[in-house]
Amino acid sequence: MVRLQRRRSAPDAPHRLMVPDDMSAPLGCDAVAVPDRLGPLVVPRLPRLGCVYADGARWWWIVPSGSDYALPWPSPAHYVPGALVSGAARLIHRPEGTVPYTAPIPLYLNLCRVTGTAPDWSRAVPA
Repeated sequence: MVRLQRRRSAPDAPHRLMVPDDMSAPLGCDAVAVPDRLGPLVVPRLPRLGCVYADGARWWWIVPSGSDYALPWPSPAHYVPGALVSGAARLIHRPEGTVPYTAPIPLYLNLCRVTGTAPDWSRAVPA
């Protein structure tokens, strides 16, 4: 009995956002989180939405793994490798099709717009 209790995770233990069963994520999954007040400002500006989740404090977009490569996401956005979150996040938008992704560049540009941040294209990319 004690062993079973140790295996159960704490309620706020990090866990992956669950992609719907009938979808595949061939490029892996990371997530971009923003405060919930910004979510509704970004959604109408995106040409296509992937899976979007909400946990009461943040909205989460599923993006392909590595979408942070040479791309500093604007504050207060938070990039989360592996789409690991704590707490309960529920799916609030499920796209048509079989992939869960929101395109990272349109998401980045629109987050820059709603936060008043200039896109950072000048950062050198290592060879």
